[in-house]
Amino acid sequence: MTTVVELDIPADRLVAARSFERVPTLEYQIGGMIGDAPPLVWLAGPDRETVREALDADPSVDVIASVTDETRTDGSSPDEDADRERWLFRLAFGDRFKLFERIVAENDGAFLEASGDDGSWSVTLLFHDRDSLSACYSLFDQYDFEVDVTRLTGIDDLASAGTPLTETQYETVRTAHELGYFEVPRRITLKELAAELDVSHQALSERLRRCHAALVTAELTGGTMPTAIDP
Repeated sequence: MTTVVELDIPADRLVAARSFERVPTLEYQIGGMIGDAPPLVWLAGPDRETVREALDADPSVDVIASVTDETRTDGSSPDEDADRERWLFRLAFGDRFKLFERIVAENDGAFLEASGDDGSWSVTLLFHDRDSLSACYSLFDQYDFEVDVTRLTGIDDLASAGTPLTETQYETVRTAHELGYFEVPRRITLKELAAELDVSHQALSERLRRCHAALVTAELTGGTMPTAIDP
């Protein structure tokens, strides 16, 4: 069955870590990628000069062309960031990203989209069967990409998938609840919970943040039935 998987990957394991360090508010947005062609990337940040300097200072990013010199605002949402300025670049990414691309392509996968902010990447991939996904996931682990599966959905199940929680996220929240992490006062610290789950402090913090956002979104949109699983 055709499967869509969403992954979180630390920037220092994929690409653009230096630019995120230089400009913490920097945001990357990549649409679908075709073959080996350098992708078109929307970037948002404090101003165009600062964004360009961050790109030039990052050894894992090569600016092929600045597609738009003028700014463009994104008014798609009513929040305070709706009018942030964005610029379109064609970028070539470094060896780690190319290796990631090759692993996906050689296992019959396809990029749907990718976005980067706050030192982390969210990547959405499509596979035609679970075996290809599993093989790809094993290679991600072998090459130390430190991927965290945040959602796994079969195309045939999209209409009925009512929650963004994966099996890993569900087990994380369940364990945190059982050990008293959500109580006031807490019976276990984040560091202790991370040790219990055998993950890093930072990885657990990011996972809980994703869980919280997913549950709030599911509640607001009426989705309540957990179905997604991890590979």
